[in-house]
Amino acid sequence: MKRLAVVLGVSLLTATGLWAQQKEHDRLKECGEVMKEILDIPDGIPADLLNKAECVVIFPSVKKLAIGIGASYGRGALVCRSGKDFTGPWGTPAMYALEGGNIGLQLGGQATDFVLLVMNDKGAKSILSSKVKLGADASAAAGPKGRAASAETDIVMKAEILSYSRSRGLFAGVSLEGTTLRSDGGANKNLYGKELSATNIVGQGAVKTPAAAQPLISLLNKKSPKNRSDRK
Repeated sequence: MKRLAVVLGVSLLTATGLWAQQKEHDRLKECGEVMKEILDIPDGIPADLLNKAECVVIFPSVKKLAIGIGASYGRGALVCRSGKDFTGPWGTPAMYALEGGNIGLQLGGQATDFVLLVMNDKGAKSILSSKVKLGADASAAAGPKGRAASAETDIVMKAEILSYSRSRGLFAGVSLEGTTLRSDGGANKNLYGKELSATNIVGQGAVKTPAAAQPLISLLNKKSPKNRSDRK
């Protein structure tokens, strides 16, 4: 009986671990789908902004929570260009969380997709190393959209993070100041089987890129194969 209990316990733990890992795989696939749909919008994210971004963070289907006033919690993935100075191909994703009252106010009760562009080394290193409050620890702004939008505008050049939202087919730049962005340690452990920091995953090649992330990474490498920031 003791032996049977041990076997059942091990089986349960294994099944739970596989279920948790599959949940993160599904989230990565959804991130890829959302990014493709948004990049296919004719007057969506300007190509020159994506080309100058160091990292991209995608949060699919963020919803407003019932608890708290305007509280919300989104889970998604961050992908950065590889290499010390973010000059290489897009690399292995780290799972991330977006949370705070301001998101809830933006949602208005609807499921919303968010895409954040991290525009410089300072912003990238900040969100990789610690929990960041947008607008305080990292400068943030609503991203301009459309083919005519310029990457040289004052608001774009000053912001470390540009944010966009899509809800019910409507796409726009959106301010997320006051919300927090952090590495999702539990999700990363579920995905990679061990505790890892975002820096370990993104910058040090400590883990193999999951197959579920390949569509997202391939899309980014196709749409923006080279970092065209003026500083690169």
